[in-house]
Amino acid sequence: MASVTAYDLLRQRLPARPARWLVTGCAGFIGSHLVETLLELDQTVVGLDNFATGYARNLDEIRASATPARWRKFRFIEGDIRQVDDCRAACREIDYVLHQAALGSVPRSLADPRATNAANVDGFLNMLVAARDAGVKRFVYAASSSTYGDHPALPKVEENIGRPLSPYAVTKLVNELYAEVFGRCYGMDSIGLRYFNVFGPRQDPEGAYAAVIPRWTRAMLLGEEVRINGDGETSRDFCFVANAVQANLLAATTENPQAPGQICNVALNERTSLNTLFEMLREALLVHRPGHRVASPVHGDFRAGDVRHSQADISRAARLLGYAPTHRLADGLRLAMPWYLSRFSPAAPAAGREA
Repeated sequence: MASVTAYDLLRQRLPARPARWLVTGCAGFIGSHLVETLLELDQTVVGLDNFATGYARNLDEIRASATPARWRKFRFIEGDIRQVDDCRAACREIDYVLHQAALGSVPRSLADPRATNAANVDGFLNMLVAARDAGVKRFVYAASSSTYGDHPALPKVEENIGRPLSPYAVTKLVNELYAEVFGRCYGMDSIGLRYFNVFGPRQDPEGAYAAVIPRWTRAMLLGEEVRINGDGETSRDFCFVANAVQANLLAATTENPQAPGQICNVALNERTSLNTLFEMLREALLVHRPGHRVASPVHGDFRAGDVRHSQADISRAARLLGYAPTHRLADGLRLAMPWYLSRFSPAAPAAGREA
């Protein structure tokens, strides 16, 4: 019999102890999964998004699966974290903030560092100020594995970081510094979660800044070229979105006195090369589409700003939060594949911005 985890206990406890949660970036990939899980647990949720990278269709998916009573516990605010008044309105009477809103992507930040800074630094500071002034109980925010920069050691341990390799990495490091200072100067209770290559349903496959798993899956389904940057031996610690949701809820509610002010890795403590990932994706796809022809990948140049290898030590998250990943990479690919098929197959509806 499997042992009962901290997350199991939390899921049992939360419905009897409802709270008010704010999820910024609620129409985005991770944000929408947080909203969905919180509503399943009978929580009251406020969502803030400006649809810069999120989609109305993600909220429509949640509405379609939620009961009417639970959906009524969700209130959406179309607003921008770069506007402090929007942040203040969203934080009003909130217990826990799960701050996911940001402009992600290393290539995007290289192309337009000012836009990345405006959302990820100015917007982050606006949210900290608004949450502080509203007296929220805890501020949990999406940090990033990009903060490790050029530090060569594996696995990545939270206290050992190198020099940032992109403007995006700079902004996520600044987030951690601001959160630390707000804790020291204002008594602000925060926890940062350094995500490692989170993937799953609702992740955008389109555009120059798409994540590798949905982009490759879409290309395989449509018979398009799959391009691997470099020799394919670059490796990542791929983390299914359910693990990220778990980490957020545990971080927001933990009563461990050592947790506030800390940064925790959110990953699997595993390393998978891009070449291996390609084969795993092809196998997961062929389970649903036997005989589907997937061409061999094409290798190109290494991408500027990328680190060669990434793997997380997750012992701090386990110790402070009770984090225990429920899904390995193969599990996540198996669960995500039906969604990819429904969205990306040639017969599927076009994936527009609006539902």
